Amino acid sequence: MAIVKKKELKAVKCEIDSDGIAWVTFNRPDKRNAMNPQLHYDMEETLWELETDDSAKVVVLTGAGNSWSAGMDLKEYFRETDNNPEAQFRSFDANKHWSYDLLTNSRKPSIAMVNGYCFGGAFVALCNCDIAVAAEEATFGLSEVNWGIIPGGIVSKVIADLMTHRDAMFYAMTGRTFDGKKAAEMKLVNYAVPLAKLKEDVTNLAKELMEKPPMALAFTKQGVRAVGTMDLWQSYEYLMAKNQALRFVDRGRNTRDQGISEFIDKKTYKPGLQSVTAKR
Repeated sequence: MAIVKKKELKAVKCEIDSDGIAWVTFNRPDKRNAMNPQLHYDMEETLWELETDDSAKVVVLTGAGNSWSAGMDLKEYFRETDNNPEAQFRSFDANKHWSYDLLTNSRKPSIAMVNGYCFGGAFVALCNCDIAVAAEEATFGLSEVNWGIIPGGIVSKVIADLMTHRDAMFYAMTGRTFDGKKAAEMKLVNYAVPLAKLKEDVTNLAKELMEKPPMALAFTKQGVRAVGTMDLWQSYEYLMAKNQALRFVDRGRNTRDQGISEFIDKKTYKPGLQSVTAKR
């Protein structure tokens, strides 16, 4: 697996391999990848560029060293911007932009590969990735209460949306930690595997996603996200319109008609076993 593109910023590293996987690494291992303003600026720039980079098919977020991310850098992100409104606005906005807006609206599938410590503010990016896979040995925690603060920004919102009410309340109020197995049990992540097998497993998952028709994959993730805040009839109207929009933007590939033909006429496609042979 060769690296075809590489970019290293001050706090983030991005490598696109020959398979089309963009490995985006939080790169402050000496600080357990705590998120300072520079990391937010770097992530914003990186995700902007990947969105229109045709060589990147799937985006994987991981961390250097033994951490995914220890959350916000209390010194650089909070204390050092407390008396600097301009710097505070820039860093707070960059944080929200990449970890919420860009991740949720991206056409590219994203996978959180949680290799170690994941705390506090890192839960926003974790929850907003489309899929999350953790090492069984990873350690998660909402430790804000121990510092006399709350899971702020939108941390409380994303955990309330993704975790059960009881689990969100318990871990936010106690500040207790839990491992990757427990995160999978609570469905905070899709599943957990031993750390030694984590990258191999995520690589295979990314390749599986790349076998899907790219526009259908993009519209699927957008549709599932959007209907979560709609009622039944709004969802019906939205998804009907979304399906028509997909046919329009995918008209060059014509994946839908090709798929129906493979299923009905050629009988070469068996649902659930393989993807439609999309035109490349």
